[in-house]
Amino acid sequence: MDPVIKRTIVFVDGQSLFHAAKDAFGYPYPNFDIKLLSDKICSAQYWSIREIRFYTGIPDLRDNAFWRIFWNNKLTSMGQGGVTIYTRPLRYRNETITLPNGQIHTTLVGQEKGIDIRIALDVIRLAHEKQYDVCLILSQDQDLSEVADEVKRISIEQRRWIKIASAFPDSPTCDNHRGINGSDWIKIDKATYDSCIDPNDYRNKATL
Repeated sequence: MDPVIKRTIVFVDGQSLFHAAKDAFGYPYPNFDIKLLSDKICSAQYWSIREIRFYTGIPDLRDNAFWRIFWNNKLTSMGQGGVTIYTRPLRYRNETITLPNGQIHTTLVGQEKGIDIRIALDVIRLAHEKQYDVCLILSQDQDLSEVADEVKRISIEQRRWIKIASAFPDSPTCDNHRGINGSDWIKIDKATYDSCIDPNDYRNKATL
């Protein structure tokens, strides 16, 4: 039977959430208040948040000083609000793309390594430790579909109710309308997202 109070841990892939919101709603920078957004999603499902864990890659100061300072300021504020923060280096490499007019263009693209693995390990470990009843992942990364299967196996082994869900921004303009396979999908519409925008614009602080 499902528990009356559903203890929930929220796992957030910060870069995935940012790019999904950019794709769905056109926002050019990570403007979400992750605590407010997590509260909004979970309260609608009658889930009780136990912890919010935020994972993101951040660039080295020498590679991109602006975004390094932006993330330092934003993550500091989130940590002060009780969010647990995990970071990995964001590495930049040249990527060549062909534009619609046929021209070749080379640009620097940031790539993060190890975030999905860190999330997967934490989801499985905390399930084994019986730290949550609901695992909510803010990501559409299909690499985490095997994690969903593993959580279901843990539920059977422990003979207890566990739910795994994935939440993501969605709109008619999106290319990707799918959550993590094997999880319950929760689509975040623009009205919900807009009600959870952080009033602090850390881009301004990054220019100081």
